[in-house]
Amino acid sequence: MQPRSEPAGTRPEPAGGRSEPVRVADRAGAERLVAETLAVMQELGGLLARESAHIRSGRLREGLAEDARKTALSASYLQGLQVVKGNAVALARFAPDRVAALREAHAAFAAAVALNQTVLATARAISEGLLKTLSAELGRAARPQGYGSQRPAASPYGAARSGPLVLSRSL
Repeated sequence: MQPRSEPAGTRPEPAGGRSEPVRVADRAGAERLVAETLAVMQELGGLLARESAHIRSGRLREGLAEDARKTALSASYLQGLQVVKGNAVALARFAPDRVAALREAHAAFAAAVALNQTVLATARAISEGLLKTLSAELGRAARPQGYGSQRPAASPYGAARSGPLVLSRSL
């Protein structure tokens, strides 16, 4: 009977409910751990690239559609990194070439994450700017127009406030 494949970094949970950490004891175990970590990193990188492409082109709904999958892959990736860190000595001893490949892939992945964060920050800044501009225009339109100074009359109740802003998500 062949052992079943487990997610990177854990073994089946014993009766106590805590998972046992993976311990690398040979070259095959080291290569398997690095391969699993690289696979998760590659899949997460592809998902981030798709998300960035959708958001750049204005398809926010499609860009954010795989949020649950991204969360699961991120958790798996971080768990795999913890296992790699815990087995750093064994990995360096049994598979030094694979560790170098993992470092290179991690550097490329970090660049992809930074790019994705930049795209998300840009989209957030644009949407906030649009909402502020819309709010200012609605507030300006609500002020009475007349001759002379365009200052609103002083109110005994404090500064005049604009009405509520309504956002339609169906557009």
